[in-house]
Amino acid sequence: MASLSSSNSVLLVFCIAVGSLIATSAGNFNQDFQITWGDGRAKILSNGELLTLSLDKASGSGFQSKNEYLFGQIDMQLKLVPGNSAGTVTAYYLSSKGSTWDEIDFEFLGNSTGEPYTLHTNVFSQGKGNREQQFHLWFDPTADFHTYSILWNPQHIVFSVDNTPIRKFKNLESKGVPYPKNQPMRIYSSLWNADDWATRGGLVKTDWSQAPFTASYRNFKANACVWSSGASSCGSYSVNSNSWMSQELDSAGEEKLKWVQKNYMIYNYCTDAKRFPQGFPPECQMA
Repeated sequence: MASLSSSNSVLLVFCIAVGSLIATSAGNFNQDFQITWGDGRAKILSNGELLTLSLDKASGSGFQSKNEYLFGQIDMQLKLVPGNSAGTVTAYYLSSKGSTWDEIDFEFLGNSTGEPYTLHTNVFSQGKGNREQQFHLWFDPTADFHTYSILWNPQHIVFSVDNTPIRKFKNLESKGVPYPKNQPMRIYSSLWNADDWATRGGLVKTDWSQAPFTASYRNFKANACVWSSGASSCGSYSVNSNSWMSQELDSAGEEKLKWVQKNYMIYNYCTDAKRFPQGFPPECQMA
């Protein structure tokens, strides 16, 4: 992630406890993912280098990672549904299981031809979400592939688009705000119909004459701690100060973050006074 203070692109930190390396996976979909639903609408192509999801009136489709992760930097390139994508949602996120799950979300809300996608982000910790921030993008996300990244370490979660940070969620456990740190998460993605809410609050419905709708994925990369059999591949070790595990945004990254939030953010729960008449959530007051 170019805007972070560490310039390392490949992490080679020895995991002392287990004598292995932090997992660095550079994207073969056959190796790293499994298709979970869609009755053939999800396809792995080009010897594992490309994955496509499709949606028609009968069904959408989805996939998930074979590995679970507990901290990491996750990159994926996506090309979204082109044309009239109103009513469709392409979701790409990390999530654990159970009633008190953790989750880190990218959701791409489709729109009518010529209107911008809405990039919806959220963070759940211990089953509590309601931390939505939404953005328009500064490019057409349907014309080509773009990289969508999640940096998740003990200090913060950073959402980035093409190496430009768009959102930062800090670890404020010391102030009583739960933070995702104990539950391993898988990567999930799906393409589905949500025309009851996705586009202009459900006013614009899916035009099924445009189906099938297709989103494409490539160049998955994970520098991450893999969770298996109740233990992390990273073990318990002193973190290298130059690794993603301790990365903070540098001054250039902070400036890019401010630029995006000033010019492209269209909704921020931390400024929605009508939603929180009794006062904003504590992380908003300490941002």
